Amino acid sequence: MKTRHPDRIALRKKIAYSAPAFALAVVGIPVYVYIPKFYTDVVGINIAVLGTILFSVRIFDAVTDPAIGYISDLTRSRFGRRRPYIGIGSLFVVLSMYLLFNPPQASAYFETWWFGICIYALFLFWTAVVVPFESLGPEITFDYHERTALFGMRDGFLIAGTLMAASSPAIVEWAFNLTSDAEGERAKFFWIAVLYAPILLGSCWWCVAAIKEKQSAKVLNPTGIWMGLRYVTRNRPFIILIISYTIAAIGSNLPATLILFYVEYVLQSQLADTFLLLYFITGIIFLPGWIMLSGRIGKKAAWLISMVVNTGAFIGVFFLGPGDAHIYGILVIISGIGFGATLALPSAIQADVIDYDELLTGQRREGQYIGLWSIAKKFAAAIGVGAGLSILGLAGYTPNVAQTEQVQLTLRTLYALVPSVCNILAIIIILAYPISSRLHAQIRTAIAERAAGRPVVDPLRPDRMIV
Repeated sequence: MKTRHPDRIALRKKIAYSAPAFALAVVGIPVYVYIPKFYTDVVGINIAVLGTILFSVRIFDAVTDPAIGYISDLTRSRFGRRRPYIGIGSLFVVLSMYLLFNPPQASAYFETWWFGICIYALFLFWTAVVVPFESLGPEITFDYHERTALFGMRDGFLIAGTLMAASSPAIVEWAFNLTSDAEGERAKFFWIAVLYAPILLGSCWWCVAAIKEKQSAKVLNPTGIWMGLRYVTRNRPFIILIISYTIAAIGSNLPATLILFYVEYVLQSQLADTFLLLYFITGIIFLPGWIMLSGRIGKKAAWLISMVVNTGAFIGVFFLGPGDAHIYGILVIISGIGFGATLALPSAIQADVIDYDELLTGQRREGQYIGLWSIAKKFAAAIGVGAGLSILGLAGYTPNVAQTEQVQLTLRTLYALVPSVCNILAIIIILAYPISSRLHAQIRTAIAERAAGRPVVDPLRPDRMIV
């Protein structure tokens, strides 16, 4: 009888773990792309004020993300360290999402406060779910390549969810025969919230029921949060990874925030939703290929190639203007080829640097690392949303009218040129990342040796002994 490798994961468990990523994508595209334009053009909030609020909530996240990660690392319950937060937190994510998507009709002053309170609540509870959810992943398997497959599926579900979130406004508008005026826009977001609620709750609770946490996840002699952060700074592979990832993520979040503005006011096209669909569909189609390539040449090399593909196509977008929508569509497809890899491969690499932390500290501290990773993602999104919209407002953006040449140049620069420069910088930095499949195997062996009470040589620093 053929036995399963202990670190191989059954397909049904991969799907159960990945499912929440699909539903939680609703906090991505709608909040970063559609909600800002909805609140400025329909609800009536000043664009610079809205950008400031969105930026400030990321400062708030800088506290909540590592705190939730640290707390979940220390949590002891019959259901494990992560699953209670996923199950209970999803209820509050649904509630805060519904309130954000359905603001009452009131004064601009009241609407501003409503938006601020709801967006803070949404991201607090979203953190309480996502940080434990993502922390659960590295615990499921310690196999170098199986992790790539697991996170590839999870982020494939994330892309599919993002695709659904990107198309949901158009689908809802068509299905309910909604008008394009303010009343129709409000009805659209009402139905999006109502339809997403059961999907989000069902997927999160499925994950909680299907995934059992390993006994090895138990924390022994935990360090304090500040000492834990000091240990993180000694994890050189993680520092290289998070710096390069953050810079690249800043580059990817600017286009996500500004695509509706760019397509409408620079290309003078109404096909923004179509372009988003092309980008995400292309990402999903090519993701399995990137996972296979990673198995042959390694995660780092595959990630670098995907970033080169993505950047090479996007530089050309800066030079487009009215009437170039068809050229833009081709560049979107080429750029989308590398999109899936830029999500899945850094996540798989991140799990490996957490293993290296276990070698250095003797503890499994996924929560703290995922908390810091979440800060990086949200900080990048804050730059994209906050700085992007604020700079656009300072350049003279006025809703629903033809934009000046200065505004159009600002849009082209923020949407295409700045992201390309960010990716080039990230590529240069990631070249220094050291952990390969061979070194990861040495790290796992050293962890087992150290757990048995024997001193070991640090695989990344052969001159250093770890006792």
